[in-house]
Amino acid sequence: MFAYLEGALSFTSPSLVHLDIGGLGYELNITLQTYSKIQHAEHCRLFTHLQVREDAWVLYGFATELERTTFRALLSISGVGAATARIILSSLTPQELEQAVNTESIPTLQKVKGVGAKTAQRIILELKGKLTPGELSPANKLPLHNTTADDALIALMNLGIGRGAATDAIKKAGLAEESSVESLIKAALRQL
Repeated sequence: MFAYLEGALSFTSPSLVHLDIGGLGYELNITLQTYSKIQHAEHCRLFTHLQVREDAWVLYGFATELERTTFRALLSISGVGAATARIILSSLTPQELEQAVNTESIPTLQKVKGVGAKTAQRIILELKGKLTPGELSPANKLPLHNTTADDALIALMNLGIGRGAATDAIKKAGLAEESSVESLIKAALRQL
């Protein structure tokens, strides 16, 4: 819903900030990594993730796009909720998490409060090879002026479909370049 919020910091703590934007105060949960980057700032931009729950809408703010994308990757893992993902990213930078996953370092992940052996194994299993900067920000790989296929690929990836599977589905759909993005997405979804 919100890509980012930019405004004046009216309250800052290691886990929470209030961002004043045009007289409206937004409360954002943050990680220690983000806090260390904005703690002395008066004004900042935070990349956001909105979690809609039955009892609340919770905004999370991140100093970098990489941290937000890593947070979302962690949320995609069964058994890892927003609180655990935030604790992981407060304990490890996205780069340290990537290294721990790629080297299958269960002890590194277990040092994080609330992450046991099974959760650490699941994180490694589901994120291995996916935490490279190119995979975390797929839009960085796309040309400045998107084609219909590029737009369809971005839409499919935003639906949670992996880049490889989405690319294959678009190729299998076999629609002409002059097709609309919507028709290409629908045809690709039928191929999955």
